[in-house]
Amino acid sequence: MKKNFIYNIIYQILILFLPLITMPYISRTLGAEGIGVYSYTYSIAYYFMLIAMLGLNNYGNRAIAKVREDKKELSKNFWSIYIFQLISTIIMIILYLIYIKIFQTQYKLIALIQVIHVISSMFDINWFFFGIERFKLTITRNTIIKISSVILIFIFVKNPNDVWKYTTILSVSTLFSNIILFSFLRKYVYWVDITKSDVLKHLKPNLIMFLPVIAVSIYKIMDKIMLGIISTVTEVGYYENAEKIAQIPLTIITALGTVTLPRVSNMISKDQEDKVKLLMDKTMPFIMFLAFPMTFGIIAISTDFSIIFFGDGFLKTGYLIQLLSITLIFLSWGNVIRTQYLLPKEMDKEYVVSAFLGAFINFFLNIFFIPRYSSFGACVGTITAEFFVMFYQTFSVRHELDIKKYFKIAFIFFIKAIMMFIFIMIIGNFINDKIIKIFIQVIIGIIFYVIINLRYIFNIIDFDKILNKLRKEAI
Repeated sequence: MKKNFIYNIIYQILILFLPLITMPYISRTLGAEGIGVYSYTYSIAYYFMLIAMLGLNNYGNRAIAKVREDKKELSKNFWSIYIFQLISTIIMIILYLIYIKIFQTQYKLIALIQVIHVISSMFDINWFFFGIERFKLTITRNTIIKISSVILIFIFVKNPNDVWKYTTILSVSTLFSNIILFSFLRKYVYWVDITKSDVLKHLKPNLIMFLPVIAVSIYKIMDKIMLGIISTVTEVGYYENAEKIAQIPLTIITALGTVTLPRVSNMISKDQEDKVKLLMDKTMPFIMFLAFPMTFGIIAISTDFSIIFFGDGFLKTGYLIQLLSITLIFLSWGNVIRTQYLLPKEMDKEYVVSAFLGAFINFFLNIFFIPRYSSFGACVGTITAEFFVMFYQTFSVRHELDIKKYFKIAFIFFIKAIMMFIFIMIIGNFINDKIIKIFIQVIIGIIFYVIINLRYIFNIIDFDKILNKLRKEAI
């Protein structure tokens, strides 16, 4: 699991830097309106992709993890789940094309290109390789594809009229990335005859896992659709850029959840409850150790960063980043509870209720705030929704986990992150050049936070164990 986490961290760091390369270029080339058109059309296509996949990303991962030691059962589970996925995707491709024909008029070309994203769902079997914990394979493939897409964007996307080229590059790269995985299947599974009942048995659990997926999408994706309908695609562009920056640190946080879900599912199938709770006791403090400084660090530099990064026309994005970065704390805490306890323990009811609670709150807050405050209103809905999702999930496991202990640990890191925030803000007041200011604030912020957390860092790295191992190897 440590190796998988390292692989995933390396990949997530790559994901951190690739947007830092492309986003300034795309913002200046396509502008807020061009980004908004892509984001708006993709958000609609994404709903068809969600319905095509149903709850497979979590359900398939969990189902495969339980039987991965038995190749026959593994093969049977894979093919029965995949046939189910194939049927649902074909249906959604047809429905998406009907949607374009009847309802899409203003951005028909871009929406038509987005169908490639929907088609890519037909070949998305990441859930299988995550279930058998073959993260290196998927990460290596994704890395090559993403770097290639970045190169293509710089070569072909040159002006605001190239939104269709940008859309084509991203959608085709996603499709190609998914198709490649099939070439590695032969090593892990073989064909087995599948009956109708084998496929249908996945319908109910998949639908159950789909409910929170569609609910979460309401406050993840619906924001942009509602902004595009109620406000303007330019506001969608501001919000899209802000959301991407605010969620960059979350990719590192979720890397841990991605690798622990199949492992914990396997532990639970072997009745190793004590090991599950021990893992929780290690990961929750580590995630809080990362989440708080990332949140306050982003808040400190976001306004200067947005002007430098996106251009003078994106000052508003800086303020949106400050607001959305608050959700990083709620998302990080909730990710640990969800991926390391609720999902592996099959507490699907609690997960579903929490997701719909967030969706309900977000939807109605958006209706009230977006007409008045545009993208700022969308931020209010998202922050509130993420808080209540985290709160309900935590409340659901209060009798199984030592939540009070987690809160005490989180509060300590919160105070230390506030100290770091005040320190770098004071330093920033004495520096006029924005680029130098951001660079110094980031470096000094990291050094300051590391120094005041040395005791914790020494505990998680376990230098004594490393030194003993080096001594043995030297002997």
